[in-house]
Amino acid sequence: MDEKRELGTREIQSIETGSDFSGRERPISANTILSVVANEHRRAILYTLDKASEKTLAYDVLVDRVADRVRDKDTERVSDEQRQRIQIALHHTHLPKLEAAQIIDYEGETGHVQFVGGKLERDLLALVGP
Repeated sequence: MDEKRELGTREIQSIETGSDFSGRERPISANTILSVVANEHRRAILYTLDKASEKTLAYDVLVDRVADRVRDKDTERVSDEQRQRIQIALHHTHLPKLEAAQIIDYEGETGHVQFVGGKLERDLLALVGP
């Protein structure tokens, strides 16, 4: 049993001390990355940015694409009310959380959002699925 606990600790340490930090001053913790991808909106943001050319999108384009990904599956289109709720949630909650984790760079003045995460984030996104 001690071997398993020790092995688990080593795995978490390898996440925190790996070599692909995408210019971060300090490595991202396992808890932070798991918290980030636990939310459907944040996963949609990361998937959308990862698939974009140069990993960058204008804020309004990002809102539209995220709204399309998380829309109610029973509707063909996202309503204006749903889009507005998503826009507010992205601006006040999800983008600041992703930026604090140093996975995105959000320039409020220019309205550009860029994925700056590394291999760890992309690998985890692949594991949790779209």
